[in-house]
Amino acid sequence: MKKLFPKQHGAWAMLIIPFFLEAIAGRFTFWHIPLFLGWLCLYLATYPFIMVFKKKRNNSLYKKGAILFGLAALLFLLPLLLVEWRLILFGIAMLPLFLVNIYFAKKKKERAFLNDVVAVITFCIGGVGSYFLGMGTIEPAALVLAAYNFLFFFGSIFYVKTMIREKKNRQFLYFSWGYHLLLTIGCFFIGGIWLSVAYFPSLLRAWLLPEKTLSIKKIGILEILNSVFFFVLMLIIVLSEEVFFQ
Repeated sequence: MKKLFPKQHGAWAMLIIPFFLEAIAGRFTFWHIPLFLGWLCLYLATYPFIMVFKKKRNNSLYKKGAILFGLAALLFLLPLLLVEWRLILFGIAMLPLFLVNIYFAKKKKERAFLNDVVAVITFCIGGVGSYFLGMGTIEPAALVLAAYNFLFFFGSIFYVKTMIREKKNRQFLYFSWGYHLLLTIGCFFIGGIWLSVAYFPSLLRAWLLPEKTLSIKKIGILEILNSVFFFVLMLIIVLSEEVFFQ
């Protein structure tokens, strides 16, 4: 069973944070529980499904895993379609992005920058779907919040690559520095001090840590802590309705 679970730990934050921030920004209902469980099972199904295209060995294991988690996702999501059938439109919107993931898996380039960006967009779409379930519509606030989520995780892609795969690429490091600096300053002028503070730890670790040698485990732990901080600050902003453009 361990082989069937995704190894990208950052993806768990992408799965959880946009979903619950959008759900709370909209109107959290009982139906968000099966939606999240279905969303979770769907994510767990995609990993073994993609691995079928990548690996020739253990294909039977990955096929069984994809079927198992896929059926579990259907168990949770099908009743939701009776409540709000338009949720299927979000799945249709994600389909082309999933095909991009399959393409990179077949090329054995899952760590490609574009593939990571596509994954972030997919999770943000899932978050908007969570907002839609509660409100029955997609309001500007949902898109603004999706943009904030995307900007945070896009920065994580930059940072993690400067720490591991692009550690010796100075140009990539400069892009990361510039991105995080502009993001933090820009958020101050767009949303105020608290929105800027939500991104400030990302700025610090992007500027200070690439010069240090950290294990992958430590990098992952720090990113989890940073994601928790971002979630808490954004939750405060959402609850105080400061997520809206003034």
